Amino acid sequence: MTATIIDGKLLAQRLRGDCKLRADRLNAAGITPGLAAVVVGDDPASKIYVRNKLKACQEAGIRSEEHALAPDCSLAAVLALIDRLNADAAVHGILVQLPLPAHLPQAAVIERISPDKDVDGLHPHSLGSLLSGHARFVPCTPAGIMEMLKTTGLDLRGKEAVVVGRSNIVGKPAALMLLQAGATVTLCHSQTADLARHTRRADVLVCAVGKPQIISGDMVKPGAAVIDVGINRTPAGKLLGDVDFGAALQRAGWITPVPGGVGPMTIAMLLGNTILAAERRATALGVKLGA
Repeated sequence: MTATIIDGKLLAQRLRGDCKLRADRLNAAGITPGLAAVVVGDDPASKIYVRNKLKACQEAGIRSEEHALAPDCSLAAVLALIDRLNADAAVHGILVQLPLPAHLPQAAVIERISPDKDVDGLHPHSLGSLLSGHARFVPCTPAGIMEMLKTTGLDLRGKEAVVVGRSNIVGKPAALMLLQAGATVTLCHSQTADLARHTRRADVLVCAVGKPQIISGDMVKPGAAVIDVGINRTPAGKLLGDVDFGAALQRAGWITPVPGGVGPMTIAMLLGNTILAAERRATALGVKLGA
């Protein structure tokens, strides 16, 4: 068996096309969707991620702005900037690029973002609404994972799903979304005994731990849908996922590549959340959007 590769680039391109149509309707009604990105420090990877997100915004008809702060800036300075963006009617979404420098408490920064502008879906209000089954903004990477699983045609009801990784950004919300789709979900982590015992029974396997090739081919159930969220760079500069792609390709039914899998989908879902925030603002103002 050779798995079908889920092309995240192609799927994201289609979703971004839909975002462009929605943005055009907003712009025609006099509302330009706006995203503000906050970057603290000069981490090269963070700068690349933000640059890609802002480029995608431009292509989708979303106005974007970057706010770069020094690596040693104070918490007060970060919170003051977020307060200003919360009050700016031209900004519909606020993105704080993670990780933050060690001296800045991530929770305090994320919680300062208005829930109405939390397009990353990481505010406690957003995560709580997801838990209740009435999500306001869904975290971008888990939302992208679910869109990729749709392309397989799998009916998730009754399926065994295993999520490896329990972060608030990916693991926990992905587990909740799979649960709400009817799957029976196991959430594994660094303290899980005999990880392979769990992964080998997974009809759907989501890996998001940031350890290169921690999932070997023999840990994958034949025919499973494997979503690899990990992006790991070797000393030689090569990108590897959390899954041994070559070995898993011979066992899985579907699999995502690294790169070109989940990454493009995360950006597409960020665009969708930003436009959704602008659409909600338009509704609140009584603005009618064309078909």
